[in-house]
Amino acid sequence: MSTELPVYIGSLDQGTTSTRFIIYDREARAVGSHQVEFTQFYPQAGWIEHDPLEILESARVCMTKAIDKATADGHNVDKGLKAIGLSNQRETTLVWSKSTGSPLYNAIVWMDARTSSICRKLEKELPGGRTHFVKTCGLPISTYFSAVKFLWLIENVDAVKQAVKSGDALFGTIDTWLIWNLTGGVNGGLHVTDVSNASRTMLMNLNTLDWDTPTLKTLGIPASILPKIISNSEIIGHITKGWPIAGVPISGCLGDQHAAMMGQACRKGEAKGTYGTGAFILINTGEEIVHSTHGLLSTIAFKLGPSAPANYALEGSIAIAGAAVQWLRDSLGVINSAGEIEALASQVDSTGGVYFVPAFNGLFAPWWRDDARGVCIGITRFTTKAHIARAVLESMCFQVKDVLDSMHKDAGVKGAVINEDGEFLLRVDGGATVNNLLMQIQADLLGSPVVRPADIETTALGAAYAAGLAVGVWTEDDIFVPGEKGKSAETFKPVLGEELRKKKVESWFKAVSRTFDLADLSL
Repeated sequence: MSTELPVYIGSLDQGTTSTRFIIYDREARAVGSHQVEFTQFYPQAGWIEHDPLEILESARVCMTKAIDKATADGHNVDKGLKAIGLSNQRETTLVWSKSTGSPLYNAIVWMDARTSSICRKLEKELPGGRTHFVKTCGLPISTYFSAVKFLWLIENVDAVKQAVKSGDALFGTIDTWLIWNLTGGVNGGLHVTDVSNASRTMLMNLNTLDWDTPTLKTLGIPASILPKIISNSEIIGHITKGWPIAGVPISGCLGDQHAAMMGQACRKGEAKGTYGTGAFILINTGEEIVHSTHGLLSTIAFKLGPSAPANYALEGSIAIAGAAVQWLRDSLGVINSAGEIEALASQVDSTGGVYFVPAFNGLFAPWWRDDARGVCIGITRFTTKAHIARAVLESMCFQVKDVLDSMHKDAGVKGAVINEDGEFLLRVDGGATVNNLLMQIQADLLGSPVVRPADIETTALGAAYAAGLAVGVWTEDDIFVPGEKGKSAETFKPVLGEELRKKKVESWFKAVSRTFDLADLSL
């Protein structure tokens, strides 16, 4: 690839707790970045919200400061920025006014559990109960997905109800909100979403890649408020004046976990695990939709162009991973920063029999129990905060193992790619993977290698790849180069004995079983 002229691709990565903007050069090296955390609102137990306007402002600040940093380092971003891609926290839902551009309520975050009563009602009323929509959209009825969040908004927020009735309401996930504002807002903003985000609403048909009319009719959701569904890699529109990079095309958009699959260059049979606020394990199943019988979700992997075939995936979604570390820091004061947990947990060589299950808002895959609540068991006078810290790290790894075990049980994953030693490799990424102890625990509990790339910010990189692909900066051959991505990776190999691994897993299952049916505990 020629490097004679400066060529840059920007990536706006809008996550659950922070927003960042990263600028990549033609060789996919980051040359400038900036990150901003934003407010988490907890109006009631189990409720989590974001201010959509604060998210917009965080995007603006990140763009400005990342460009300033890259320019200060001698990169002519103003002339060389060819396009930007977006990745975003999925399922987080908002409704805003088409005429004013104002949100009609805060964004309801993906892990918010307020819709449990709506889910129970649907399960009772619909044939097949919780699995009624699975054959169509690949998803069970759960508080996790956008459709039930919208139903809550229309039932409980008068402004939303009135706007829907008058035709002034626009529904979207965070990608839709960002693109609408970036391309003009009330002055002609584009109301679109991509296939990966649409596949997480419970409203998209996985076969047709369009909104499913029978589902909309069943749930009473008007098609007129929904965005147009597009591919992950195409020129969507251009950024409007008033933004730091006005005129630049937006040419890539993926939900964060699908972007991470792109960043890890996962081909058919390859899996990745992203450790962020939650943890998400996806395996690319190629052009085949695989329906799980072990608690996993069928979803889109990516679709790299309007006429390109879709790649599908099986996914295991874990609600609480890094968020448990934030809880230790912010709610309990056990640590002062997330980075301290590795040193604290390393003070002991085991949890001393302590098991922690972070079912703060229920459990996602493979359990799907929104009646679960967090437990910490096995505590004795011997227990210290170091044991608790190590148990928190182990909880992430046990949850990932639960998901991977389910993947291996599902028949469609028999084609999973293995290494020359016959081992299944898990590629990992996300902020928590800087923790070497966490990665070693993960390899030990899996009994198979864990591979961490040199650049763990693969979500942002994947969105950049999709954008660059659409404007000709890269080809698919550049991105999906066999073996290339692993050259500078670090591999963690298991050292824990098989017998002890089995005993620990049995104890974990005991702990998980104690979390069920606790949602109604009296305050």
